[in-house]
Amino acid sequence: MVYTESVVAIIKKRFSCRSYVEEALQPHERDLLAELLSQSTTGPLGTRTRFALAAATGEDWSTLKGLGTYGFIRGAAGFIIGAVGPGGKNMEDYGYLMERAVLFATDMGLGTCWLGGTFSKSGFSRKISPEPDELIPAVVAVGHMANRRRWFDSFIRRRAGSDNRLPWAAVFFDEDFQTPLSQEEAGAYATPLEMVRLGPSASNKQPWRIIKKGRVWHFYVQRSKGYGYRNMALMRLADLQRLDLGIAMCHFELSVLETGMSGVWSVLEPGIEKPDNLTEYVVSWNAQI
Repeated sequence: MVYTESVVAIIKKRFSCRSYVEEALQPHERDLLAELLSQSTTGPLGTRTRFALAAATGEDWSTLKGLGTYGFIRGAAGFIIGAVGPGGKNMEDYGYLMERAVLFATDMGLGTCWLGGTFSKSGFSRKISPEPDELIPAVVAVGHMANRRRWFDSFIRRRAGSDNRLPWAAVFFDEDFQTPLSQEEAGAYATPLEMVRLGPSASNKQPWRIIKKGRVWHFYVQRSKGYGYRNMALMRLADLQRLDLGIAMCHFELSVLETGMSGVWSVLEPGIEKPDNLTEYVVSWNAQI
């Protein structure tokens, strides 16, 4: 994927935009986004996905009104909508691919905002017609950013804690969960890890935890207390914290590749002792030089 500037700069520039100019995307903007989305068919962990770009309608705003702060989004030209099939890592793959589209849109100068939830029975579903075994875990608002962000945008960001990030010592570790990893010890991977730390997450929970063990980086999700994820499969609800791990994977991989380094994803539980039963292993990045 080709960007007009560095991935690191794009990640730092991205924010959850809630105020848009009420105008349609230009034809060349729609074409570029549609082309990218047509290529996003399989995630890095092998799950089948589909994405589409749809113009915003009045029905969309009605759907969002019942979803907390999402109802305060104004003027977006459209939405990126996706459907993902079943799979052990389907939420991670969906989050990875959708965030790649978000960064692409950001590089184009467009504003975006993740809207996580369950949209399989909303008006959004009719725009992509999910199959019986597919879910719509999240959509992304997209459009031209308002020249002056509304005061309410700043209020929402403060309320959500979006500008507050956990320190390195709370999310990155060396060999085990008891030993924090410093930026100096991370070496060439310090920037990719920082890009993970800057990533968006549902309710700003920042659930990613990463352990460096030799040349392998193990990714874990740190569940929020009271997060009823065990009932999600039965209720067909999206596991937003696994989506967050997909976003982290996207930021990490793109930043690593930009430095000229390489690696591959694999899923193999490393057997590292976990601090509690809320911590789950997700995936590993095997560094290659």
